[in-house]
Amino acid sequence: MSEEELYRKAKKKAEEKIHFYKHLYGFIAANIFFIIINIISGGDLWFYWVTFPWAIILILHFLKVFVFAEKLDDDYKEKMIEKEMEKMRK
Repeated sequence: MSEEELYRKAKKKAEEKIHFYKHLYGFIAANIFFIIINIISGGDLWFYWVTFPWAIILILHFLKVFVFAEKLDDDYKEKMIEKEMEKMRK
């Protein structure tokens, strides 16, 4: 793998991580705001109708970036293609 290719892949992974952290910080800031508004306005608690679905999306984003990143990159795809081609040749 060339230096240019390594740089391109490292840059892509860094950008994905930065995007996740921006998502996380936005989630925290927005939900603090929603909780404060909910407390000030009184009545029933409604903020969790926004928080829980958004938290699920955030968890899925985390899994994509940090857990399943290896399974979703181009190298893995190329390995799968090679493996399938080998099966077809038999």
